[in-house]
Amino acid sequence: MKTTSFSTLALAMAGFVLLGIGCTDSTLAPDTQTQTGQLKVPAAFADQTNRFAFDFAKRVSQKEGTATNTFVSPLSLHMALGMILNGANGQTAQEIQKTLNLDAQTLSEANATYQNLMENLPTVDPKVTLALANSVWSRNTFPVEPSFQALLKQSFRAEIQAEDFTSPATVGKINGWASQKTNDRIPKVIDQISDQDVLFLMNALYFKGDWKTEFKPGQTIDAPFTLTSGGQRTVRMMRLNTTLRRAFKPTYTAFELPYGAGNYAMTVLLPSQNTSADALIQSLNGASWTSLQSELTSGTIDIGLPKFTLSYEIKLNDVLTAMGMPTAFTDRADFTKINANGGLLLSFVKQNTFVAVDEKGTEAAAVTTGGISVTSAPLSYLCDRPFVFVIHEKTSGTVLFVGKIADPTQTAP
Repeated sequence: MKTTSFSTLALAMAGFVLLGIGCTDSTLAPDTQTQTGQLKVPAAFADQTNRFAFDFAKRVSQKEGTATNTFVSPLSLHMALGMILNGANGQTAQEIQKTLNLDAQTLSEANATYQNLMENLPTVDPKVTLALANSVWSRNTFPVEPSFQALLKQSFRAEIQAEDFTSPATVGKINGWASQKTNDRIPKVIDQISDQDVLFLMNALYFKGDWKTEFKPGQTIDAPFTLTSGGQRTVRMMRLNTTLRRAFKPTYTAFELPYGAGNYAMTVLLPSQNTSADALIQSLNGASWTSLQSELTSGTIDIGLPKFTLSYEIKLNDVLTAMGMPTAFTDRADFTKINANGGLLLSFVKQNTFVAVDEKGTEAAAVTTGGISVTSAPLSYLCDRPFVFVIHEKTSGTVLFVGKIADPTQTAP
């Protein structure tokens, strides 16, 4: 199978997608990126998951509106949904696989890539901290198929925990795991566990990298930042005049800020004056992203980037439904690979993220949580009012008795 190195995925997949960042007109560039270790991703997986990344980013931007900051991790969501996919069957599985843009991959091929990412992505740049973790939390009275657990342990390096979901301490344990895996940047992902919840599947992603060329704190200035509404805010604007990879497009300027040894980078896309960040987001796709990578060239550029810190949370049920996987969230869902008896649905998918950008570098984290619940309990029909009953013989259709009970406490007329 044709493969491509880590650099193809470095930003769109393994990094984060940043939306709604504004700065003064400028551009960027790092050294040629080199492959480290054994991280190789099939070309089809890379191309299709890039499409997923930008489709996801577009829909979140549309959902949140023009005036709201957004920050999402396509990689974290992709891995969490990859675990969920392995528990699905039939139409449910087909829709999730298509939403992930993995319909050209077999599930075993995709799982092998997930495993490769888990094992090798954290080591591609020794100067950058990148941690990936997966976990599965199940109600201790709910049987989870051993084959499902074994697959998640192998391909996703998932920690498997069976807990008492009726105990308030379990919420603390789940939130504690998220906090530990994100260096305390995401301290809480769930508030409570409902009676219907039987399983939580979680992915945590933590990133910390220093700029290859750091901004000098003494050059950071107060500068105006113009909002979508036309109003202005004063921000702390970092300044840098150096050689970076950059590209000048009709609708935006792109510049690339490398971290560490250059395997990771932040690419900033600054819209032209006659367009907007929202229009720019909507124009991006896998093909345009690939094209941009070939158009970035090294050159001296003077840039300004505001310092910022953001904590963000979004529920993704409607976004994922619109992306093509509606069945998973309904009573028609088929998760019989999780439990052969069925009766399960994907009750929610949510993502919590954090990002801080300053003169030294970037710290970012994400936790994606998917909740599996039992389907709605069957409606109860209580004979709590007068009712009729019939005693009959079925083969002949003979009715033997017909009665009406108006008051069950009466033993005689």
